[in-house]
Amino acid sequence: MIRFEQVSKVYPDGTTAVDDLSFEVAEGELVTLVGPSGCGKTTTMMMVNRLIQPSSGRILMDGEDIAGADPVELRRRIGYVIQQVGLFPHRTILDNTATVPLLTGWKKDRARARAAELLDLVGLDPKVYGPRYPAQLSGGQRQRVGVARALAADPPVLLMDEPFGAVDPVARERLQDEFLTLQSTVRKTVLLVTHDIEEAVRMGDRIAVYGQGRIEQFDSPAAVLGAPATPYVAQFVGADRGLKRLSVTTVEQDDLEDPPRVRLDEQVAPAAARLRTEGARWAVVLDEDGALHGWVAADDLALAGPTGTVGDLARRMDAWIPVGAPLKHAFSEMLQWDAGWVAVLDGARLVGVLTPGKLHEALRRSVDADQQGVQRDQVEFDSVADA
Repeated sequence: MIRFEQVSKVYPDGTTAVDDLSFEVAEGELVTLVGPSGCGKTTTMMMVNRLIQPSSGRILMDGEDIAGADPVELRRRIGYVIQQVGLFPHRTILDNTATVPLLTGWKKDRARARAAELLDLVGLDPKVYGPRYPAQLSGGQRQRVGVARALAADPPVLLMDEPFGAVDPVARERLQDEFLTLQSTVRKTVLLVTHDIEEAVRMGDRIAVYGQGRIEQFDSPAAVLGAPATPYVAQFVGADRGLKRLSVTTVEQDDLEDPPRVRLDEQVAPAAARLRTEGARWAVVLDEDGALHGWVAADDLALAGPTGTVGDLARRMDAWIPVGAPLKHAFSEMLQWDAGWVAVLDGARLVGVLTPGKLHEALRRSVDADQQGVQRDQVEFDSVADA
C-alpha cells in the first residue's frame, strides 16, 4: 500500500533528516516508526501526506506516485491523528467528527450519520457526546474523537503521530487496547510514530527502528527484541528486551503441561488414592463438560473423611489465561496470585497449565526460532526442567 523508494530529505542548511529510505508497508498492516527525537520518523510520516516534500526518491501509495497527486485530495484520502488531537473548539464533537466527509462533498445528513457511527465505534455514545464540545471531554475522550474523525471518510491509510502521548499511562494503555481492537475490524494501513519502544512493540505488526535518518532494523516486534540487527538497536530496545519480548510471545499449546485432573462429582477416597499413586500434590477440578471449576490439594483429599465429593474441597482458580495470550499476561497472573502455575483455557475448557519452567522454555524457543529462521516447534534445546 505504501512504498518508499530511496527517499531522502535534505534541508537548505544541509541537515539530512531522512537518508535513502526504502521500505514497504502492506495493505492492512500497522507499522510503528520508533526512535529518539530528531531521528527522522515524523519527517518520514509527513512526507506520505506531502506536508513535507522529499528531496529525492519516490513515495507510492497503492501504486501511485504521490508526487503527481493533488496535495489537498491526497490528504483527504489519508486519516491523520496527532498527539494534541487538533479538534475545533467551537464545533460540537459530532461536527468535528464529520469534518472530512463534509469537505469531500458528502451531504450533511450522511456525514453526521457516519460521524455518529464512528463515535459509537470508538466507545463514545453519540447521543451523549455528540452535542458536547471538546473542552467538555477528558484527554482520553478527545483522543478517541481524533481517531473517529480520522476514520470518518473511510481512508485506506492512517497516519498517527504520537497519538497516545498526551494522556496518562492508564488511559494510554486502555486507548492502545481499544485501537488494536478497532484495527482488527477496520484493517487500515497505519504508520504510527512513537518514541516509546514498549508502545512500538505492543502496537506494531512490524517495527522500523530509526537511527539518525536511517532505519536500523525493520522487522517484527519479536525479531527486534529477540535478535537486534545492530548494537544500536540492542541498546535502544534496552537490556530488558527479554522482558519486553514476553508481551509479543504468545502461549501455544505445545508450551503447556497436562496436569492431574479430577472430576467435580468424583468421590474423595478414589480421587485421593489416584493422586497418591501418581505422586501429585494437586489436581485441577473439571465439571462434567470438561470446563475448569478450580483446583484441589492432594493433602486436602487425603485428610478428608471417606464420604463426600471433590467439589466439597475444590478451591477457586484465580490464575488463568486464554490460549493465545501473551506470556507477559501469564507471568502477571503468576505474580498477582502468587501461583506456581497458570491454567490455560479455550473458552471454559482446560487446555493445559503453564508453569514457570515452561514459560521460560517458551520464551527461549521463540528467541531461538527467530535467530534460526524456523518455526517455534522446530527448535530443540536441553530443557532445565528436564535436567
